[in-house]
Amino acid sequence: MTATEPAASYVRVVDSVLEITISTADRGTSMDFAGINAGSAALRDLDPEVGAILLVGAGANFCAGGDVRAFHDAPDRGAYIRGLAADLHEFVRLLAAAPVPVVAGVQGWAAGAGMSLVCAADIAIGSPATRLRPAYPGIGLTPDGGMSWTLPRIVGTGRATEILLTDAVITGDDAVRLGVLSRLVGDEVLTDEALRVARTLAAGPITSYAGIKRLLAESATSTLSAQLDREEEAIGTAADSPVGIEGVNAFVEKRRPNFNGGTDEA
Repeated sequence: MTATEPAASYVRVVDSVLEITISTADRGTSMDFAGINAGSAALRDLDPEVGAILLVGAGANFCAGGDVRAFHDAPDRGAYIRGLAADLHEFVRLLAAAPVPVVAGVQGWAAGAGMSLVCAADIAIGSPATRLRPAYPGIGLTPDGGMSWTLPRIVGTGRATEILLTDAVITGDDAVRLGVLSRLVGDEVLTDEALRVARTLAAGPITSYAGIKRLLAESATSTLSAQLDREEEAIGTAADSPVGIEGVNAFVEKRRPNFNGGTDEA
C-alpha cells in the first residue's frame, strides 16, 4: 500500500501500517485528544489493508500525560476530565478489539495516560532514555486508560500496587525487566525501529495474529480446559485458512511464505 494523507494529520497509513499520533510538541507533548479521537475514527472504520497499528508521539516524549493546565482551567473539572476519560477509553477499547498488532514507539517520557497506552500496546519499544510514570497520585487523581487493569496483568498485582501508590519512575531497563516494554534500542533509531517492526507485522500472517490476540484476551477469564477447547478450534480453523495453507506449504517447499496472496519464490 502506498502512503496516504487523510484529512486529519494525526493519522496516516503507510505500507499497511496505521500510524496514530497521540501527542504533539505544541501541546507540550501532553495527550492530544484530536489525535486520540482521530485514531478512534480510523479504528472504527479500519482499512482492511491495515496490518498493524503504530502509536507515536510527535515531540520529545511519547506522551507526558494529560494537560494539567487545561484541567485547572476547566469550569467543571470533574465533568471535563470525565469527558476526556470517556474519549480515551473508547480509543483503548478499539485498540483492544483491533484484529491486528498494536506497536508503540516510546521515546522520552510516557506518563499518566501515556503510560496507560504503553500498557495497552501489544509490543512497546523504548530506548535507554525512556521513562514511565503513573503520575496520577502526584495531582491527586486515579488512573484511567485501563492502567489499573493492564498493569497488574503485566507486572503482577503486588508490583502494580507499589508502582501506582508510590508514583514510581520506571527506567527503560526496569520497564523491560518488568515486561512493560518489549525491548530497548538506541535513542537515535527508536522511531525507525518501531516503524520497521510495525511494517514487518503488517506483512505477516494477519489472521494468525488476530487469532493469537483473541486467544490471549480470552485466557484472562478462561479455565485451562476451556482454553484448550478454544485453541483446538482456532488452530483447526487456521489450518484451513488461506494464510495457514500458505504458511504450511511454504515451510514444506522451503521458501518464504507470502501471506498477502500468491507464492513468493524469492
